[in-house]
Amino acid sequence: MEKRWKDKVLDNLPEGPVVARVYEGADCRAAPPIVLYLHGGAFADIKGDGEHPVARALADAGSIVVAPDYRKASEPAFPNALERAFSVLRYLNGKRKLFGAARSPLFVAGEEAGGNVAAAAALKARDAIPGDLDGQILLSPLLDPSMGTASFRDAEQIGMRQRWSEGWNTYLGFGGGVCHPYAAPCYCSRLAGLAPALVMTAADDPLRDEAVGYCSRLEKAGVFVRRHVLPIGTGWPLMYGGCCDGDTRWLEEIRDQFALFLQTLKARTV
Repeated sequence: MEKRWKDKVLDNLPEGPVVARVYEGADCRAAPPIVLYLHGGAFADIKGDGEHPVARALADAGSIVVAPDYRKASEPAFPNALERAFSVLRYLNGKRKLFGAARSPLFVAGEEAGGNVAAAAALKARDAIPGDLDGQILLSPLLDPSMGTASFRDAEQIGMRQRWSEGWNTYLGFGGGVCHPYAAPCYCSRLAGLAPALVMTAADDPLRDEAVGYCSRLEKAGVFVRRHVLPIGTGWPLMYGGCCDGDTRWLEEIRDQFALFLQTLKARTV
């Protein structure tokens, strides 16, 4: 597989320098989308190492993807992980020409725990830099600390229930941040004005119900949403480390759905 990424240190951030892996698609256009990608890991392993296949899939849709190390193990997860992620988002917003072009659209994306932080970053962007975020990409976002949805009952089957329970406790400081809408976006009562969203999940995904439920609430608030639920057997749970007998068609789905999302947003602005 051809290597299309490089490591870069993002300087002059309020929280200090952040190391990021930057991916570039083979067919990047003149003003390629810039995507801040936040990887998962059940909150307990937010750092992550090596190449991120999801980031590569997003880049293959013709974008520049910046995947930062947005969590320090020595500090409480919330709100520090969000603040660092948002700091990178604001940095990219002011440095669009450095990574793409002045008119490159800006997106935030994340899967599982990273999807939670991405959703929160979109909320914070609406409040702090209104109009500057062009879209959010939420892939099986881990949004509901109550873990009480019907689909979540399948978490035991793929070996994720205990990991997610421990992850939520770690992220929220054993309950300290659970009431804050940036910590658990599914509890946010004010969703109007958010950037358009691409939300993806799968029929065999324990996080399906909270992802679909968030879609419905976004739509009710007037947010444009493109939702896509993959069928059983595409290997989707492998994205966040779940046991699964499926293949890896989910990576192609992420690439294709992001490309369609971009086309839809472009058509909406014409």
